[in-house]
Amino acid sequence: MDSLALETVTAPEPVTVERSTVTLHINGEETEVTLDHRTTVLDLLREQLGLTGAKKGCDHGQCGACTVLVDGRRANSCLLLAVAQEGAAITTVEGLADGDTLHPLQEAFVERDALQCGYCTPGQICSAVGMLQEAADGHPSHATPPDALTADRTSLDAEEIRERMSGNLCRCGAYPRIVEAIEDVTP
Repeated sequence: MDSLALETVTAPEPVTVERSTVTLHINGEETEVTLDHRTTVLDLLREQLGLTGAKKGCDHGQCGACTVLVDGRRANSCLLLAVAQEGAAITTVEGLADGDTLHPLQEAFVERDALQCGYCTPGQICSAVGMLQEAADGHPSHATPPDALTADRTSLDAEEIRERMSGNLCRCGAYPRIVEAIEDVTP
């Protein structure tokens, strides 16, 4: 009979969850939260703060359904760790309206019927707000003609809008109406 050697196995030590308290400015309101260091901005917004406008689509930063504005710039909230945003101003689709008055892009999306299922719409709208500011600041895209690069605002035709919004996917294919809605508010 063979003898089996028994090894002593020790249980791994319990994992300590690191938590921190951070202050964020969400939709214009200062918010202090204590959270796990692994919490994304998207999970914080949806699960802890009840702001469900930003959607969890791919959870890999590839679909844009979770797009919010961080300090005025569009960002995929599923990729941002909330603890790294200390002091940041985060605007969700819920924070774009001024009371009962919709943001011009929200109005344009409604008027143009620029949605079908609506899942991507909050991310599309937040992305469009950020994109319009990028263009106003003179940031070019891959579709911007080289002779258009000036200190002035970049012209936003349909091709330019499509290129700049290419990080936001719509499974329903409402792209023509989305572009039209954005064109409606483009100066």
